[in-house]
Amino acid sequence: MKGLSIGGLLVLLAVLIGFAVGPGLLEGSMNKVLDHEPYLVTGAAKTLHDSLVVGDLHSDSTLWARDLTRRADRGHVDLPRLREANVALQAFTFVTSSPKGQNYERNEADAPDNITRLAIVQRWPAATWSSLTERALLQADKLAQIEAEDPTVLRILRSRGDLDAVMAARADGAETIGALLGIEGSHALDGSLDNIDRLQSAGVRMFGLHHFFDNALGGSLHGTGGGGLSSFGRDVVAAIDAKGLIIDVAHSSEQSVRDVLAMSDSPLIVSHSGFQGHCPTPRNIADELMQKIAQGGGLIGVGYWDAAICDVSPAGIVAAIRYGIDLLGVEHVALGSDYDGSTTVPFDTSELAALTQEMLNQEFSEEEIRLVMGGNMLRFLQENLPPVGA
Repeated sequence: MKGLSIGGLLVLLAVLIGFAVGPGLLEGSMNKVLDHEPYLVTGAAKTLHDSLVVGDLHSDSTLWARDLTRRADRGHVDLPRLREANVALQAFTFVTSSPKGQNYERNEADAPDNITRLAIVQRWPAATWSSLTERALLQADKLAQIEAEDPTVLRILRSRGDLDAVMAARADGAETIGALLGIEGSHALDGSLDNIDRLQSAGVRMFGLHHFFDNALGGSLHGTGGGGLSSFGRDVVAAIDAKGLIIDVAHSSEQSVRDVLAMSDSPLIVSHSGFQGHCPTPRNIADELMQKIAQGGGLIGVGYWDAAICDVSPAGIVAAIRYGIDLLGVEHVALGSDYDGSTTVPFDTSELAALTQEMLNQEFSEEEIRLVMGGNMLRFLQENLPPVGA
């Protein structure tokens, strides 16, 4: 410090302050909740909501510099807010790369990467600055540490046995949350099939193939060519299938989805999306392709943000859900919030009872509410997670 000038000290101080407060300010600007008066939830809706199995197929909460065991005043998801909303099953999906200037129309694969800068600002280990696999493993470890400290708070869903244990604990009055771990884009494999095993060992059971750019597996819905699976992509799909893991095509190009459907008999997940016929944006794939996914036993998670549903309100979310039920059948529709995914939403997870209320307002049957709010996710995982001991 002796050799630093006053100016140098001020620069150093600014850097230190930036590392201390920058991550929170950044997330606060990215993961927003629309200003709103408290949503009216009647006693009947609250009673029904508290009796549901509630599940959500997609949140990016592990990306950010927050302690998920504490209730935060920013972002959308943490464990206290999940408990407030009676959430039993929450997918945590690991973002490992996103292109500068990210958009829904076209992104270059070699664009500067936003997550590299985020990793540095959030003081992630140096190994994560260059390895996408290490970024995914770091995020998985955040949840593994919570589980290790108190498995009655959170249990990672590695097998059907874990799922059964979570549901049994909740039936006995516990508030244990079952965490489904996923990756958002298999560029997180760093081009190596061996990294499937590393991620599987860390608890990952759902593998998204693409995110916002074309990768080594092939075409993204938001890439430059709209192509299908590459040879490596086919190898990855075959390996995931062989291991009994779950494939998520939420950001895959339509041709990539068709290629997966042609080579795999396993039910697919679209973890967070909307429906093109309801909300015609570049974020949503064609209805006929959604129907093919459903015909194969797949499950579509309806998102809460503008590009997915075109109306960011409880009524807008429920209207998209109704469209999906009419298009696919009620057993193929679930919640897929995209919470903490750089989205602006009408409520955070603590306010999920507002959806139950709105479904009642729109004259959903109790069976429809139970299935969409989490029953379908529970059934899908019961049928598609690896068996006990896998």
